[in-house]
Parts: sequence; structure tokens; C-alpha cells
Amino acid sequence: TAMALFLRLVKDVLKNEAVDEQRVYIGGLSMGGMGTYEALRRKPKVFAGAFAICGGDHTSNVKKYAHVPLWIFHGEQDDVVPSTHSHAIVAELKRLGANPKYTFYPTANHNSWDSAFAEPDLLPWLFSQLNK
Repeated sequence: TAMALFLRLVKDVLKNEAVDEQRVYIGGLSMGGMGTYEALRRKPKVFAGAFAICGGDHTSNVKKYAHVPLWIFHGEQDDVVPSTHSHAIVAELKRLGANPKYTFYPTANHNSWDSAFAEPDLLPWLFSQLNK
């Protein structure tokens, strides 16, 4: 599958001594947001931090990556991937004792990545996460 190939690529890249294994990050939007959750599920110890924009996952999977710092973004007017998916993930993370960052844009549709990538704190926050 595409995810298996991606994770094999990550594994191969991590063999390079120039790569800081404490600073491996992942993020995606739409299907890539869903892929972000899937990668976190499959390899929860690899990633130091993550962001998901207009993605979704089944809440029963959240416990597998609740320890990973995560910033979730979604447009409340999304008519492709409903924002209820992200709200449910945030609620489950909180129930599990995690402290996720989340931003819901009241007037944004599916293209909430425009607003998310304009967030001045996104990359500084992401790059401040360390895998201990």
C-alpha cells in the first residue's frame, strides 16, 4: 500500500546519521490529514509532533497516538470532510488526558489549509516538539 511504502521510506531516511530522530514530524491535509492519523497509528513512537488539517480518524484509534503532540485544524463549513471528525478526535484526546492544540475556522470550508498554513505559530510549535 501507499502507506506501507511511505513508512518504509521514513525508516530508510532515519538510517541516515544526519537525521535527528528526536525531530521527525508529519502533517497533511484532507486525505493527507487522514494519512497523518494513520501513520501516527502505525508508528506512534517515530513522530515527535504532527498536524492534521481537515482530516479524520475513528476515535477508537486515538489512544494509539494520544501521546504525540498534535495540532488539529478544520473549517466548520467543510462540506467534504465534516468538522465533526476533528471535534470527535479532540474530545477523545482530551478524554485520554492529552492536551491537543486545535483551531476551528468558523467560516472556512474544506480549504482550511489556507488559514492553517497562515498560522504564524504552526511551524515554530511543530519544530519545538521533541521525541524523548
